[in-house]
Amino acid sequence: MNLSGLSLRDLEYVVAVADEGHFGRAAERCNVSQPTLSVQVRKLETALGLVLFERSNRRVLMTAAGQVIVRQARTVLGEAQRLLAMATEGRGAPLTGRLVLAAIQTLGPYYFPLVLRLLRQEFPLLSLALSEARTAEILDGLRDGRIDAALISLPVPGAGLTVSPLFVEPFWLACPAEHPLAQGGALRATDIAGPDLLLLDEGNCLRDQTVAACGAGSSAGRHATSLETLRSMVAAGAGYTLLPALAVPAGPDPSGLTVTRGFDVDGPGRTIALAWRSSDPRAAGLAHLAAFFRAHAPAGTAACRDDAAPPAPDRVLRNRDRRAEAV
Repeated sequence: MNLSGLSLRDLEYVVAVADEGHFGRAAERCNVSQPTLSVQVRKLETALGLVLFERSNRRVLMTAAGQVIVRQARTVLGEAQRLLAMATEGRGAPLTGRLVLAAIQTLGPYYFPLVLRLLRQEFPLLSLALSEARTAEILDGLRDGRIDAALISLPVPGAGLTVSPLFVEPFWLACPAEHPLAQGGALRATDIAGPDLLLLDEGNCLRDQTVAACGAGSSAGRHATSLETLRSMVAAGAGYTLLPALAVPAGPDPSGLTVTRGFDVDGPGRTIALAWRSSDPRAAGLAHLAAFFRAHAPAGTAACRDDAAPPAPDRVLRNRDRRAEAV
């Protein structure tokens, strides 16, 4: 087989099937009909002399040879995208084209709706593909080219990545309305290191941050798979938990079952950052994207400075208190 028989589009088809695990969804993603995509994948398999996928009526699995080919196809497509990006950057143009932007699962559902309209106005030629995952999965995706940029919580291993802090997001306590922690004076993180503390499952950065903030053991309390499940467990009276500020409802719980409270000065929180591959030639555009996120830090958070230093604790507290007044 010579290079004239190999096209980047065919490699995109193969990668899409690998990602989606389904020919129909892969065709939708590539904006072609399923028969067209299936035929081209078959042609590529024939040209390579390899079977890339196990096909059945219910699922599609990669073969061992398919895993090797798909891994290399991602590399080839990534280099082709870098070639186009280098030309765009050379003309001094802002971010354009497709950008895969991921976010950790405890941030994306609450942050994306707040910023998408402004983001599309600022970058009108940018085609965003949004996704959510755990931190480890996002870092893997960044390094192998499946993800272009990601909204993550610090700290993270920075090897090969450019990490630009955006804003500090305080944590709030969510507890049953009848719980002793729902009342009282100043609230400190050490007050919640008890048996009623509810945590996310292993692998969630928010779990680790909660444990570190209050000094609880990593096996403390009951566990849940998502923030929304934690919220329901609190409403059911199972215990209390920490919620990031953006996940805190804008008003009192209409059911009257839960109460959310802010912490005293120097309360727990997390720093949200934008990360991308240091080798990405769109570095200037991605830095512009990070500056945009900083300039539009959500209410209840505090923007980091351009020099990447975190804001002073009293500034975070003032922002948090403004939100508390709204609640």
